[in-house]
Amino acid sequence: MPSHLSADRPAAQPPEGSSVDALISQARRLKGDVDAVRRDTQGDGLDPQERWQRALCDLALHQLDDLDEHLAQLRDGPPPVPASPEAAPAVRAVPPAPRRRSLLSRVGSAEWNLLTDEASWSGELYQILGRDPAAPPLTLDELPSLVLDEDRPKLTAMVTDCLVDAKPIDGEFRVLRPDGGVRTVHMMGEPVLDTDGSTASMWAVLRDVSELRRSQRAVSETRDSLQRHRHRAQAEHRLAVELQEAVLPPWRGSLRLPHQGPGTLDLAAHYLPSSTSATIGGDWYDALELADGETLLSVGDLTGHGVAVASGMATLLGAVRGMAMAGTQPGQLMAWLNQLLDATVQPALGSAVCCRYRPDNRTLVWAQAGHPAPLLFRDGTGRRLHAPDGVLLGATSGAVYEQTEETLRPGDLLLLHTDGLVPRHSGAAAVNRLLDLAPRFGEARTAQDCVRLVVEEFGEAEREDDACVLVARVTA
Repeated sequence: MPSHLSADRPAAQPPEGSSVDALISQARRLKGDVDAVRRDTQGDGLDPQERWQRALCDLALHQLDDLDEHLAQLRDGPPPVPASPEAAPAVRAVPPAPRRRSLLSRVGSAEWNLLTDEASWSGELYQILGRDPAAPPLTLDELPSLVLDEDRPKLTAMVTDCLVDAKPIDGEFRVLRPDGGVRTVHMMGEPVLDTDGSTASMWAVLRDVSELRRSQRAVSETRDSLQRHRHRAQAEHRLAVELQEAVLPPWRGSLRLPHQGPGTLDLAAHYLPSSTSATIGGDWYDALELADGETLLSVGDLTGHGVAVASGMATLLGAVRGMAMAGTQPGQLMAWLNQLLDATVQPALGSAVCCRYRPDNRTLVWAQAGHPAPLLFRDGTGRRLHAPDGVLLGATSGAVYEQTEETLRPGDLLLLHTDGLVPRHSGAAAVNRLLDLAPRFGEARTAQDCVRLVVEEFGEAEREDDACVLVARVTA
């Protein structure tokens, strides 16, 4: 045997604590050594020992390729999954790492003498095919009887090309064992030519690659499943965005309501999407001039993400607009909104603030359902309005919601927002961060300038949830 892989050469041992990358490098170096040995054994094919060495080298190269692939899978880990359950529900788990026997597959050998019609099988080949070692080996004509019907043409074509055109065999087929098991066999072989150039016999090595192919299929199916879920999540995201854009107020920049008369509100709003989730939440803001000349202001948040939540938000917002247009006061509106959410097929929770602004006396009548109270900024300082009682929407049947009034002055500024506006802060801490903006709000000329300040202060930070802000400034 050539000196590249001498039997006296010590086996390469990875250093203790070596990384998977080091193992991959060693496997590839070994593959280069084996390939060099194979090149040294290229002869006329007449020497049985040389032929057997070359077959073993080919087989070793296949084994090392499989090992390299499995090590790469171990290093890279499973493919990434979408960040949220809505994006990828019920994704098939990545299969466990293959066992050692799937890496070092069982290998057998055979030779068929065409002159004597005799066959010779190794004991390992009997085990691969599940045959009794006492039984005689099958001839080339009998071998297809073990192969699944759909794979027989492939085997016949490989053997015919080898015997007639002296082409090497390199292919796979599936065999049905007597115990009913199906195994995938990789066959490599070459013809042995007689002195007159005719085919005298055919030899082959057969490798059981069933576990390897099963592992590869499982990985491929998992990746395909993840890709399908990813595409579906992208489609759902686009639909949710379109639904949200269709429902939220169409105005951009500043808006004045009511359109005529004194005591109008200078309005601006902004929606801030989550930076960690690809799905749309149920946050909304709204401003609407009502039939009696008053102005509706509302913000809210339906728990969850995705198309179903965006659809539920659209339903709630439509109900708020319809009831407000019909003259329903904020407290009663919240009670009916709670009843609506409690009656839905899919249980959900929501929070909201609903306000009616009367421009003739600059009075704000408002109610809330488990939502942060509006913030009032006046003369360079800010405070949180005292909130009337009100539980989360959908939390309990028959809930009663109080409402309260606040008299506003020219120059006052109201800030309504949903949870998550101030990243990494909630409750009183978030409110204090917003109240700290009071001096800067005092210098702002318009509601749009105030919204821009909020976005500059809190919009660039990574946020875990969607949020929105609505600013209303009372004009003279």
